[in-house]
Amino acid sequence: MYKLLIIACFFALVDGLHAQELKTVSYTDGTQKLNGLLAAEGAQNKPGVLILPAWKGIDKEAKDAALALEKEGYIAFIADIYGEGNIPQDNAAAGKIAGKYKSDYKAYQHRIHLALEELKKAGAHTDKIAVIGYCFGGTGALEAARGGLPVQGVVSIHGGLAKDSARPNTPLSTKILIENPAEDKGVTPQILDALTKELNDGDADWQLITYAHAGHTFTDPASPDYNKLMADRAWQHTLLFLAELLK
Repeated sequence: MYKLLIIACFFALVDGLHAQELKTVSYTDGTQKLNGLLAAEGAQNKPGVLILPAWKGIDKEAKDAALALEKEGYIAFIADIYGEGNIPQDNAAAGKIAGKYKSDYKAYQHRIHLALEELKKAGAHTDKIAVIGYCFGGTGALEAARGGLPVQGVVSIHGGLAKDSARPNTPLSTKILIENPAEDKGVTPQILDALTKELNDGDADWQLITYAHAGHTFTDPASPDYNKLMADRAWQHTLLFLAELLK
């Protein structure tokens, strides 16, 4: 009996480790190869969450979020926005390539759309999908809503919230959660006012939560801005939002 118990525990451990692996999924945009990461364990037709990473591409924060969401019963897929061979090595390069997609927002929306298709292929329920994004990815989450992509909700986590003033405000049918650090110097009162007007003009179902004593990348343990208390609260707010929409 004791040996059987040890064997059972061993296989349970192996299964647990297997469940916590990220699988590389390669897909393309024309001739550009893209390499996303998938966390999907168990039955198909689960609710799905697309994760849009920060400006340096797929990082540990995005990977940890995917694994945590898998534990919560979601199929999670981390999008590759830049593509193979285009991963920035420093802040200057990251700013340049992220700026390109912020300016060419239709190209950004298209890369998000391609990643959503991969999430669906992985078994996500087509009517139960949300997008979450960090930093540059938070901007992408808003672009998913602005582009009318087929998702139930988006979460922008310390994202860039500005939009070119030349772009018109349009209807927004996607539910929107914005998690904004109070001390993010890149989000001015003017930007918040313009965003609020955009959300209201679009008749969106929206909410904005501001986190005190938190700098820009407050959810990232690797950042000097990290604020564990506020990061934990933001994560719980994200899970609550996702559960309301998708479960």
